[in-house]
Amino acid sequence: MLELDRISSFIKSYINDDEGRLGEIYADAVTRGVPVIRPETRELIKTQLILKKPKKLLEVGTAVGYSALYMSTLVSDDAHITTLELSEDRVADATANIASMGKEEQITIIQGDAADTLKTLPDDTFDFAFVDAAKGQYIAYYPDVMRVVRSGGLIISDNVLQDGDVLESHFLVEKRNRTIHDRMREYLYTITHDDKLDTAILSVGDGVAISVKR
Repeated sequence: MLELDRISSFIKSYINDDEGRLGEIYADAVTRGVPVIRPETRELIKTQLILKKPKKLLEVGTAVGYSALYMSTLVSDDAHITTLELSEDRVADATANIASMGKEEQITIIQGDAADTLKTLPDDTFDFAFVDAAKGQYIAYYPDVMRVVRSGGLIISDNVLQDGDVLESHFLVEKRNRTIHDRMREYLYTITHDDKLDTAILSVGDGVAISVKR
């Protein structure tokens, strides 16, 4: 793991920090311990958005709005991002951050449990989905994420390695984390064995799965 840490630090040394208001939002989130995407993951998402050029984007897990705002800087002005968040407090923070960058028309937040709010979204709507919420719930979100993403659409799932926990056997993981561990294992098996998807699992950041819906 020490060698992997060295590799990660080396890669990060080549990544430029965000500038302006976006950089301030990121720094504030890190200071407050709010989960935000890691720099390596951010760079991977950037390349996928530039290649895919999606017009309709879905995010599961808004937090303070950083990743939605970051993605908004990489898509066309007529693209739209729908982002789902459970916490009312984080929705309030995200709403303020989105307003501070003048992105209210481009980003829509839906507050509530994503397991419920996903069901309100129409079929075959999104070209791109970014799943970055409660890791133990990815498998619960999966059927509706698949339903709302169009054929040819891209699904990126973040933090799938759980800081290495997912590599361990069930009984070597701390008892309080075993349910999350087992559900993530199930999720990874599902997205790599579903014949409607082509999936690659990458050791970027805390693990990223990139899936293309056939």
